[in-house]
Amino acid sequence: MKLNRLITVLMALMILAACVGQPAAGATPSPTAPLPSPVVRVTDAPDPHSAMGIFLDAWQKDDFAGMYALLSKDSQAAISQDDFVTRYRSSMAALTLKQLSYQISANDYTASSAQLSFQVTFKTRMVGDLQRDMTAQLTLENGQWRIVWNDGLILPELLGGSHLQMDFSVPPRGIIFDRNNQPLVTQTDAMAIGVIPNQINPGSEPLLVSELSQLTGLFPGEIVSKYDDKRSVDWYVAIGEAALQEFNGHFGSLSGLGGAVWSQYNSRYYFQGGIAPQAVGYVSPVPREQVDEYVRNGYSQAASIGAKGIEKWGEQYLAGKTGGTLYVVDKDGKVVSELGKSVSSPSSSITLTIDRDLQLQAQKAMVGFRGSIVVLERNTGHVLAMVSSPQYDPNLFDPNNANSGYALGNLVNDPENPLYNRATQGQYPLGSVFKVITFSAALESGTYTPETPYDCGYDFTELSDRTLHDWTWDHYQKELANGDTAFTQPSGHLDLTGALMRSCNPYFWHIGVDLFKQGRVSAIADMARGFGLSKITGIVGMDELPGTIVNPPGLLDATNQAIGQGDVLVTPLQVANFMAAIGNGGSLYRPQIISKITDANGVETSMLKSETIGILPMKPETIAALRNAMLQVIRNSRGTAYQRFYNLKAISIYGKTGTAESNTGIPHAWFAGYTDQQNPDKPDIAIAVIAENAGEGSVVAAPMFKRIVEIYFYGQPRSFYPWESNIGITRTPTEPVTPTLAP
Repeated sequence: MKLNRLITVLMALMILAACVGQPAAGATPSPTAPLPSPVVRVTDAPDPHSAMGIFLDAWQKDDFAGMYALLSKDSQAAISQDDFVTRYRSSMAALTLKQLSYQISANDYTASSAQLSFQVTFKTRMVGDLQRDMTAQLTLENGQWRIVWNDGLILPELLGGSHLQMDFSVPPRGIIFDRNNQPLVTQTDAMAIGVIPNQINPGSEPLLVSELSQLTGLFPGEIVSKYDDKRSVDWYVAIGEAALQEFNGHFGSLSGLGGAVWSQYNSRYYFQGGIAPQAVGYVSPVPREQVDEYVRNGYSQAASIGAKGIEKWGEQYLAGKTGGTLYVVDKDGKVVSELGKSVSSPSSSITLTIDRDLQLQAQKAMVGFRGSIVVLERNTGHVLAMVSSPQYDPNLFDPNNANSGYALGNLVNDPENPLYNRATQGQYPLGSVFKVITFSAALESGTYTPETPYDCGYDFTELSDRTLHDWTWDHYQKELANGDTAFTQPSGHLDLTGALMRSCNPYFWHIGVDLFKQGRVSAIADMARGFGLSKITGIVGMDELPGTIVNPPGLLDATNQAIGQGDVLVTPLQVANFMAAIGNGGSLYRPQIISKITDANGVETSMLKSETIGILPMKPETIAALRNAMLQVIRNSRGTAYQRFYNLKAISIYGKTGTAESNTGIPHAWFAGYTDQQNPDKPDIAIAVIAENAGEGSVVAAPMFKRIVEIYFYGQPRSFYPWESNIGITRTPTEPVTPTLAP
């Protein structure tokens, strides 16, 4: 019965099938309709359209290894993955490809092969959009479609082994100027200068060193130190560089002296061996492993790029726009066709707020020391000088400079890290300069007035588990050990103003403990944050670190914080900035080092838009009291900086000494403050000086501060350092400590 039913169903289906395709009665037969696209052959294989889409998606993502994995066995046998990836990467670089898009238009396939047509649009940086129609062959292998690859799948013009070549037209890099339009950096012919030590004539050596000093900007002692321990050798010792025009003025003298050698090159030239090098930065060749990446972004293979500082920040302005012509070149190096071209655009120049002459003299003021000097216009925040010492010669990063091969390795491996910008990234304990903040917090608390008394002795005994000693006690111990007969005495009875003037540690420890016990645990830390500490200033063009300010967790931490030790870390730029704010009435400005950008047509874009980033959290009377106390540091005969400034009374100076303990045992020397001349033709300045592991602030940093003031107001130094016999630091200071010198 079931069999009969099955036969009946099958017969019905056969009758129905016979009727399908037959015209209805009375209907006119129509011609056969065209086959739809794509043409589908009888096969169970997957759609090759999907495989091709995966291949092109990988191309969009620069996943060249992923593309290679989709090639047929024969194609992979014909080209290795490394060569395949290199072929695509170099081609996309030559195209200066920004973005790739595609559209698959049709496919035609059988049981084992397929042919697909697709269109690719290359969006390039240099020659606009290029659009190409392509055809790919696919083969079925183990149930999966694989690409039968040839060079034409990169670009049809490359079929047969041709390659792409971009000939670049590179505009000269823009000039960096100082505030007075003096060039700090430019493209020019230069001379690399060195000496052969055993060829130096002892009789003419002083003249040789003098000529080299004038050319390179180095102190004579610095020059001699480069070869002094190599006097018997006959090999080259790099000294420095000079612009060709400057060198020509000394050629006659140098050519008659023994020992000097030189070679000419064309370069991105940094005057005087680097003016504010850590701020300005340097250019260097594109790293070898990144050449394709940079070429793809529109750079020549031989380009030099901004690597640090303003050079890096201003790359988009200083580099201009490179032009180029894209060619197809055959295997023999013959140009087959031109695919497109673009013209270059001139670069822009950048003008800084830096004063070239002040900067150079400030750099010389720190030779022989590690540390920093920052000079700001007090009422604007404009950076007039930014010194990070030791400095370095940015000319050494140009491989065309003969000195590069001799000295660059020593520079980058220097343990003192001269490439590091100590002004914005050096984080230091502030020591007693921090007392201006504790002073301010004490007055703002309402617990203290400028007249609040305290007996400042050798010892501080308000902590239950230890006794702390004032700096006067430390001096007494040293004098006792040296067999001196005159001893440093405690500061005695002081009011709060006198405590800052004498830098009395016990008074400020007392303030820290007192506010902590009152429950005002964060009072000093909050005041420090109000002074701009523990956050970057936001200066444009510079890398910065924020430093550290924390709320003290205990009494000992509170005492340490009150004198700028413990967890307190600041940068010299932050210190100069809050000193400027004290001097200008309380406004914290965002420091500025970039003045303007000027394009090739002379159109200027000003960057100097004064921006207030904070107001010191103090009443006017608190600022007035603080200013008076800082003046006493300089003018009162018991002030910790009186001996340094007693012969500079023509300039109104407010400041604070600082000696910050370090983990090396030798403290950092600080001095920071500002001037108040109110001369409309000579804006007042704020200065922060730190000399790392150099001793006491009043001994080392205060003389440096004084020198900057003399240079700024008088054009040159008017006094020697205590350790100098002439201008030019020659040794570590060893001046004996006197009773008025303080942390």
